[in-house]
Amino acid sequence: MKKKHLSLAALVLAAALALSGCGSSSGATASNAVSNGMSMAEEKGWAMAATEVAEPAAAPMAGSGAEAPQGAKRIYTADLQMETTAFDSAVADLTALVERTGGYFESSSAGDYGRTYRSANYTVRIPAEQFQPFLNQVGQLCHVTWQTSSCEDVSEYYYDTAGRLETQRTKLERLQELLARAESMEDIITLESAISETEERIESLSGELQHYDALVDYSTVCISLQEVYRLSNTEEAAETFGDRVGSALSSGWRNFTDGLEELAVGLAYNWVAVLILLAVIGAVVTAARRRRKRKAAKKAIPPADDKSGEM
Repeated sequence: MKKKHLSLAALVLAAALALSGCGSSSGATASNAVSNGMSMAEEKGWAMAATEVAEPAAAPMAGSGAEAPQGAKRIYTADLQMETTAFDSAVADLTALVERTGGYFESSSAGDYGRTYRSANYTVRIPAEQFQPFLNQVGQLCHVTWQTSSCEDVSEYYYDTAGRLETQRTKLERLQELLARAESMEDIITLESAISETEERIESLSGELQHYDALVDYSTVCISLQEVYRLSNTEEAAETFGDRVGSALSSGWRNFTDGLEELAVGLAYNWVAVLILLAVIGAVVTAARRRRKRKAAKKAIPPADDKSGEM
């Protein structure tokens, strides 16, 4: 039985060395590993040796001489701030554009928040191949006041994770083969524990790859849409001094009239408070006038003659 254990431990060690990618150039290391593994098998038993030496080494990272098995993995994101004077039409056009490019709304919120003009915020997921066409077209629907985009290359981490996942799956197959041939209860328990840990690791790595696949396949675009009375930053830059002065006067007058409009709208929204304030001011003024009249009347009345000294 001892010889059987030793032969099985040698088989496990050979499989582990193959998983770790040991080649002919590392023959000395392989020999040391085999000798160490045999010693460990003699001391702890072949099942315990299997769970320890079968743990795979990390797969080679991209850029370290190993070529990626597929194309680059890139995550595209963008943020836009837009204005419109026709809010309902802009929302309808945006919805149609998202559907036309094969995307979907991940989240959305809209409201007027107690103000005159409405606003909305959207998080849109667009197929990666439609990312740039979508940005080009959405800029034609509304007036874009600010835009930024980024590209994150996650190829190195992605393929490293994929390599570790494949190695864990191979390790699971080896452990299941050993479990089928195990005889003692101690070996069975040890192998089942190793299989459970390997399955959890496989599930974790699979989840990471699925997460990155979703981000790579569908780009993320965050859009802030604001309804305005007049679009901003639409004037052409002034060239001459006279143009600059004229533009400044025009902008100053427009800002003044816009301020008056905003003030009138604010007063209209708070007309009840304005009426109460006017009533309070009227009451204070009326009371002050009455007080002044009483003081004036007291000064106008002559003092009574003192007749106490007449006899």
